[in-house]
Amino acid sequence: MKQKILCLTAINLISFTFPVNALNESLSETGIDVLRLQQAPYNLQGRKISIGQVEIGRPKKFALDKLNPLHKKLPIARLFYRNEPAQPNTNIDNHAMMVASIMISNHKGLRGIAPSAKLYSGAVGSLKSAGQPEECLTTQNIALQNSGNVRAINLSFGESLARDDRETPQLDGNALLTQCLDWSARVHNVVYVVAGNQGRGGIPIPTDNYNGITTAYSMRKDGFFSKVDFANLSLSPMGIGKALIRQEINVGARRSVTLLAPGNKINVYNVDGIVEQVTGSSFAAPHITGSIALLLEAGNNFLQQNPTSWTKDYQNHEVIKAILLNSADKLKDNGDGNLLGMTRNVFTQNNKTWLESDAYLNPEIPLDMQMGTGHLNTMRAYKQLKSGQYNYKEKVSNIGWNYSKIEIKDSHDYMIQKPLKANSYISITLTWDRLVELNDQNNNQEYDIGENFINKGLNNLDLELISNNNGEKIICSSVSKVDSVEHIFCPISETGEYKIRVKFTNQVHQGIQSYGLAWQSQVGL
Repeated sequence: MKQKILCLTAINLISFTFPVNALNESLSETGIDVLRLQQAPYNLQGRKISIGQVEIGRPKKFALDKLNPLHKKLPIARLFYRNEPAQPNTNIDNHAMMVASIMISNHKGLRGIAPSAKLYSGAVGSLKSAGQPEECLTTQNIALQNSGNVRAINLSFGESLARDDRETPQLDGNALLTQCLDWSARVHNVVYVVAGNQGRGGIPIPTDNYNGITTAYSMRKDGFFSKVDFANLSLSPMGIGKALIRQEINVGARRSVTLLAPGNKINVYNVDGIVEQVTGSSFAAPHITGSIALLLEAGNNFLQQNPTSWTKDYQNHEVIKAILLNSADKLKDNGDGNLLGMTRNVFTQNNKTWLESDAYLNPEIPLDMQMGTGHLNTMRAYKQLKSGQYNYKEKVSNIGWNYSKIEIKDSHDYMIQKPLKANSYISITLTWDRLVELNDQNNNQEYDIGENFINKGLNNLDLELISNNNGEKIICSSVSKVDSVEHIFCPISETGEYKIRVKFTNQVHQGIQSYGLAWQSQVGL
């Protein structure tokens, strides 16, 4: 059986034909590897998990809008226009529908990542009457749904610097919408997933957030989604748009992109129930948001099965972010486990690998400019989560995660119980929040239009891998002064005992800092 696909280009309507069984390619092992997680023995569908979406418009919902019968059972919980219930057949947007289908489509011909998750979607409305205040209000409203239990929110839209009312707009983390996301991530415990800017003079705000995940998108290479697409921002923008594109990269040394996900020629349902093929970071972001729903369902299952050894710490946004970034693919494992079971080689636009990146070579740079920590692999993230939580006060497994709090000038040492294997690699990721507070003029603990936010800054945490062979020796470190992520991908030169050290190096605001940590390594014989 074959399905006809329509794809709109700049000036042409192009018709493609694909076998139906190829429609879920980005969800397969050549993409993010979630199809296996949807099947036995995992059976993950996003059950009892609520996720969110904020767009200019909104998708359609049965019993509210006129819609194609194919969308009748789409698991949309509620729809909103800003912070009010959506009105029938208003603010409907094809883009929002296509993004939603990647996350929650439950049609057997083209299933989404989390077809049983509940989606709350908010429409900002026409940009003629809306700006960052209305966008923040809409975002907050979604975060408050389901009694405040919406754990991931997808933003496949953004704001132009040209519309920012600051005197000198730039990507410094201080636009109102960016501060809104960083405040909400902490207050509402939400992982915000933001579509990365594509360098066309477009929508860079809030790609300069600290506390969420900003994604670039990948294209196919050698049969896998494994290469940064050419439409993403590159390290050295060239051509007539060079000055404009430079404005749309974070100021200073802080990197924007944290993770890579499929976004080139992705098959989605539009509002009319027709399958279209689309490209862009807008369609990479929902791959991550949908994956978070599966991880949270898995965490709920693990907690129910192991109530004495599991806590709800896996639900913290810092932990989910650390797990996703730490489990990302960089270099293909040849079967011996030395590269931690990674499934593909990931390439930048100019065909360079992680081993050639400044993020690998410079301890002050935790993220590659183009790929972040690598390519999303939801199966590896599942295994990272399943490994369980380990406290720094006791010896830990070679793979695990933790959520903890650290005081200024203190350090937490995670002693790995078994010797690590020579000629293998270890991956470690540390995440924490920038502190943004609401200037709450009416003391209702919610953002209201006319209010603003206060940037309290970013405490500085550092990350080290230390060898205990013949005394302590720092083998690798990640010591960025500007990022809210530290990441180590480090070769183990000799079999022996090692420990991971988290350090609270410099206090900028509060003297106690929460953090998420994830690690994976290969033990020796």
